[in-house]
Amino acid sequence: MISSSFHLIRILAAWMVLYIAFCIFLAETAFQHDNPGGWFALGGLAFGMWVLSGVFTHIRRVRLVAGVLNSGTLSNRQRRQIEIPFEAGEAFDLIDAAIRELPGSVITHSTRDSLQVRAKVTRIDPYGGEPRTENPTASWALDHVGARRNQILATVTPNGDDAGSVTLLCEPERPVWTDLFLVDHGTNLENAEAIVRAVTRRIAERRRGEAARVRQTATEKELTVAKLNLLHAQVEPHFLYNTLASAQVLTRSDPARADEMLGNLIQYLRHSLPRTEDAPSTIGEELERARAYLDILKIRMGPRLQLQVDMPDALRGVLFPTMMLQTLVENAIKHGLEPKPGGGTVWILARQVDSAVAVTVADDGRGFTAEGGGTGVGLRNVRERLRLAYGSAAGFSIVANFPSGVAATITVPHNVGAHHA
Repeated sequence: MISSSFHLIRILAAWMVLYIAFCIFLAETAFQHDNPGGWFALGGLAFGMWVLSGVFTHIRRVRLVAGVLNSGTLSNRQRRQIEIPFEAGEAFDLIDAAIRELPGSVITHSTRDSLQVRAKVTRIDPYGGEPRTENPTASWALDHVGARRNQILATVTPNGDDAGSVTLLCEPERPVWTDLFLVDHGTNLENAEAIVRAVTRRIAERRRGEAARVRQTATEKELTVAKLNLLHAQVEPHFLYNTLASAQVLTRSDPARADEMLGNLIQYLRHSLPRTEDAPSTIGEELERARAYLDILKIRMGPRLQLQVDMPDALRGVLFPTMMLQTLVENAIKHGLEPKPGGGTVWILARQVDSAVAVTVADDGRGFTAEGGGTGVGLRNVRERLRLAYGSAAGFSIVANFPSGVAATITVPHNVGAHHA
């Protein structure tokens, strides 16, 4: 109440001083021999009522817009300091877009290098609904004399690498001294508040988008882990059953071989214990698992199964997805050597190629025949797990071996483990 009263009295006093000076001038020039005091008093009363009506309208409109009345909200010139949690360039883009959205705004200067935006905004009559025109007769009104547009200046100041501070000025397009006489009906207050709201909305949208991307990433990660776990769980269950059944038979006919088979099974299962999500295996560990598996099968298949390994010691510590080597070995046995009457040989080879490591499992079994083609679920799982774990950085190929059999090769980056394999 005190602020609004002071504001009203200040403008009324300024106009009255101007009016009194004007009356004195007329009295000394045009009315030297007459006494126009009554007319001056009547004119002063009418003029004062006109001034009061304009100021009262300004005060009421500011109260509607801001909800409070004080020297800051009643001022024709509004200043805002906006902290934006983005780097200065992004903060500039955001404030530039917010100013462009204002009705009637025209950008007169926008330079990203200088981090400054200047704009002119056509003043809209808050009660007539139409922009002020350039008609001189329409400009003789308390709230628009000398200014038919407002202007905006926004300057971005970098605050470190990830924040920007915006200084926003909204004011009439006229000199500051005219504020003694003129009001803007809260139009600059509206512009300042609209820009602050637009910036706040854009920041909130950015945060919601970031949160949505985080949730999507987390969901995709969970789906990937679940899919990998499902693929990992698709291990041939018949191997375990067959091994236990064979050991049971051997306990009666050849206890020593049964004991050897169970020892190899224990070794195999020890290497098959589940790993944590971020703990990939190594080529050496996967080779030990494959050896235990093949040692079990050698007891069952006898001389029909031979094994040759060419694994440089320097490559044994290279990170490698769990169970993939095992899948290739199982595929070679199941589709290549077991159906072949005379059996054959399995080769496990590893070599470094530039910045990658290639691991190959080859056999001289039946190869790509109608009865023995090894392109089932196991190999599809290998491809899918490599894609999920490495993207395009890994590769898988399967070709015919010479003179018979199949050679399957997995290529992974050197010393880069599969995070979820």
